[in-house]
Amino acid sequence: MQASTRISGILGGGSDGWEVFLRARQMIAEGTPVTELTIGEHDIRTAAPILQDMHRAAMAGHTGYAAVPGIDALRDAIAARVTAKTGVPTSRDNVMITPGGQAALFAAHMAVIDPGDKALYIDPYYATYPGTLRGASAVPVAVKAHADAAFQPRATDIAAAAQGAKSLLVNSPNNPTGVIYSRETLEDIAKVCRDHDLWLISDEVYDTQVWEGPHISPRALDGMADRTLVVGSMSKSHAMTGSRVGWVVGPEEIIAHLVNLATHTTYGVPGYIQDAALFALEQSDAFEAEIAEPFRRRRALAQNVLAAQNVVGTVPNGGAMYMMLDVSATGLSGEGFANALLDAHHIAVMPGESFGAAAEGHVRVAMTIEDNAFEQALKTLCTFAEELSAKR
Repeated sequence: MQASTRISGILGGGSDGWEVFLRARQMIAEGTPVTELTIGEHDIRTAAPILQDMHRAAMAGHTGYAAVPGIDALRDAIAARVTAKTGVPTSRDNVMITPGGQAALFAAHMAVIDPGDKALYIDPYYATYPGTLRGASAVPVAVKAHADAAFQPRATDIAAAAQGAKSLLVNSPNNPTGVIYSRETLEDIAKVCRDHDLWLISDEVYDTQVWEGPHISPRALDGMADRTLVVGSMSKSHAMTGSRVGWVVGPEEIIAHLVNLATHTTYGVPGYIQDAALFALEQSDAFEAEIAEPFRRRRALAQNVLAAQNVVGTVPNGGAMYMMLDVSATGLSGEGFANALLDAHHIAVMPGESFGAAAEGHVRVAMTIEDNAFEQALKTLCTFAEELSAKR
């Protein structure tokens, strides 16, 4: 007996890009200390008041089946949040709660993709994107954003790939690059979507981690509300990664179909967790800024370290908890540099190639450890790069 081709083909016959991360974890398991700058996991945990509210809700009996689309109060709160941030009128009927942002990505594509449809996504990309599209029985097609354009996607490249495509997946603020797509970029993307009748799926889970310039949701652009599905999550904004609370915002008809999908798959999100998410959202923008502040601070530390050398190149990271660094001057690929750094200094970073061909020769650094340790690790990385470059 064999597994379905849908499941066995999720990785497309290749790697999922996590080999360096897994090797670092194996070293730790064997007793070797490793400084991990790999995954986007906060170095703080979910705030105690949120957990206390979760406990209160569970003890009050909200442990049975919850409404499949999400509890009304949470959907209302997310709708109000989206309306306030984007200016697009949004109601609970435009919102469905999902078990985290990843489930929202899958559900959104299931809503607009038929088996065999082309589904576009931007390279560099979050590592699960191609597999998510394959899992939805789509044909994933990567559209390169180029380092020489600061990884801002070019409309001409998207348009060239759009013939016969059904959807386009974008992510701003961006993981892995930290780039925020400019208004010009998003307007160009919106035009391509209108011209080629594409659904736009906008992953906006980092919308509270904005360091420079505005974050613009493409759903707010002219003619885009009816063809855009927005993916959101409590994971990054409220340090609730393990609680698995995400959502899809989109046209009412699509949300109604997604409720049918959830009825036959996840059957919703536990009610006491949704209650805690509602409590978290009620803590104001100041609370979200507090969760984001460590990354803003570490970004400033990193800028100082990187400005003091001239071997490691930088990508303008206007948002998110990552930096993408150009290590091509060492003569190594991103993967080669990441493995060498792990061997020599027990510092783990993600190879750029884990996120697509466009990020070749780069590494992604997650700003997710304590300030002093982060600063020292980045200094060591730069010194190591300088040593390698000098040997060329």
